[in-house]
Amino acid sequence: MIYSCCIFVYCMFECFKMKKSVNYHLLFTLVLFSLIVTMVYLKVKEPIFHQVMYGMLVFTLVVRSIYIVTWVYPWLRGLGYTSLGVFLLGFLFWNIDNIFCDSLRNFRKKVPPVIGVTTQFHAWWHILTGLGSYLHILFSLYTRTLYLRYRPKVKFLFGIWPVILFEPLRKQ
Repeated sequence: MIYSCCIFVYCMFECFKMKKSVNYHLLFTLVLFSLIVTMVYLKVKEPIFHQVMYGMLVFTLVVRSIYIVTWVYPWLRGLGYTSLGVFLLGFLFWNIDNIFCDSLRNFRKKVPPVIGVTTQFHAWWHILTGLGSYLHILFSLYTRTLYLRYRPKVKFLFGIWPVILFEPLRKQ
């Protein structure tokens, strides 16, 4: 989670750069951050530490994304806020699962299996954060290709699954 989120952070901060440029300072900082978090977590084995470090990265992504949809590409608000909302809904379910785990287990024993399955909030956390991350990748791709003067379009496979298609810059 830490490593993939660092990649997201790098992409979001470098989406307005020229082709083939590398921000070595940011790259070094994010790699160092990842390694330090890994080493500390392996030593202290405290999940709260890992969650706080991950939360810092997600907060950085949220702030950068809000900047982009507020000041740079306001027409991307729908995609940006949808990815954030889906991710936060997953985060909410995960916290409900953590806080009420014993109560939810007891509840599942008393209800039909079909209802019990829908209260597996830890599973919903994985599904929703995966979908939120996917939507954020689309947001990042859309932002980058727009900056590079391609013409990105969001299309829906089978009417439900969003993908980005883009046409290369027209040569004049």
